Amino acid sequence: MKLLLSFCLLLALTSFAPPKPKLTTVKLAPGLAVGVPQGFAPLPDEGIAVKFPAARKPLAVFSDPSGRIDYSISARPTTFGPDYPILLAMYKASVQRLYTKVDFLTQETRKVNGREFAVLEFVSTLSDNRRTVQQAAIRKYEYIQYAVQGQQLYIFSFSAPAEEQAKWRPIAQAAMGAVELK
Repeated sequence: MKLLLSFCLLLALTSFAPPKPKLTTVKLAPGLAVGVPQGFAPLPDEGIAVKFPAARKPLAVFSDPSGRIDYSISARPTTFGPDYPILLAMYKASVQRLYTKVDFLTQETRKVNGREFAVLEFVSTLSDNRRTVQQAAIRKYEYIQYAVQGQQLYIFSFSAPAEEQAKWRPIAQAAMGAVELK
């Protein structure tokens, strides 16, 4: 009887768990596959050029239908060895310089599918105090993972408006947990 009661209690508790985010596996290169949230679509080159102006364009960018949430994957040449605590400290300092305020939710090294990553998850605030007319600060929820593979640094970045963090955080975590880099 106790076993039946325990089973029913376990079943009831797990039925209230949020549904697991649905991801579609996309192979970007040999040895590199990512889980893209359902409903996200690849951003065309013109869209990438507008949203991510840089000398090196990302390998891929996926956006939700509204265009407000982005998941980007980039690769850059590096001579940096895979010392992840140093990589984490270096990118944490870099993130802190980019924004007016940063509230870190996660800052750690972790294994994902057998591969080591430096992970930064945070809410950023960017204010422009240079103007006489104050504009509202821009707040974003961001989840970034870094990995070194050979002579390449891979950067996986998920970005959403901070006010939608509760909705997008489990999806970002699932997408980052689905990265396969061999």
